[in-house]
Amino acid sequence: MSLTFYDIALAPPAEKSSCSPNPWKSRYALNFKRVPYKTTWVPLPDISAVRAPLNIPPSRRFADGSAYFTLPVITDPITETTVGDSFEIAVYLNEQYPTSGGDLFPPQDLNFVFGCKLDLFAPIAVADVGEEGHIPAYVRFNTNVDGAFTAHAQLMAGYLPLDPARADETKTTFEKRIGLPWDAMIVHGETRVELLQSLEETLKGLVDLYRRDASGPFLLGAKASYADFIVGGWLRMCRGALPPAEWELIKGWYDGLFGNLHEALEEYAQMN
Repeated sequence: MSLTFYDIALAPPAEKSSCSPNPWKSRYALNFKRVPYKTTWVPLPDISAVRAPLNIPPSRRFADGSAYFTLPVITDPITETTVGDSFEIAVYLNEQYPTSGGDLFPPQDLNFVFGCKLDLFAPIAVADVGEEGHIPAYVRFNTNVDGAFTAHAQLMAGYLPLDPARADETKTTFEKRIGLPWDAMIVHGETRVELLQSLEETLKGLVDLYRRDASGPFLLGAKASYADFIVGGWLRMCRGALPPAEWELIKGWYDGLFGNLHEALEEYAQMN
């Protein structure tokens, strides 16, 4: 029996436009753990209608306290379990299928410092996985990486691959999530150049972590972990929601570190 993996569909075909970071974290984890699954694609405006009946709490809330329904979600028919947060999905997979694939959470130092002050545009999910062992270090890392990229989300909004038939609905959904009019999420010219430079500087501390093991391309050298999938999910967002020239720029930052990581993660990027 296969798990059902709910992912966000942007423009058809969904497999080609898939670039939402949190579902990508889970897709990498599912493939790494070699757990059989099938993808159910959900258009962004339909997420609430699909997720709410699954009776799982929202992974985050808006500033007014209302539920912020998002994906990914997995349902496991073997254990009759439904999990609705990307980090908690990874913890579930690691605990429920310990002998399949590799260990998603090997011990490692994941502390890094932002290169500049961050202003966030949307609520960040923080997984509730307790304080035992070294998992909390991954929780903090996930929150920090999410913060670094979310603070620069204006780079990506205007270039998201949207279904023309539902573009207005999708934009309205994003406006509610981020709390800004659609046009205010889009930057051009010198402002865009400065925001790209800010992202590069912000990621410097993360780059220092990757440079501890020069053998690369992962944080632990040749051994991938969920921390790499966290970064990889955001690189997928950059690849799918930035102009090609800017994606090539990011791939080349820091002697090609992010480009090399993205290419290495292709091993875990298959769509089922």
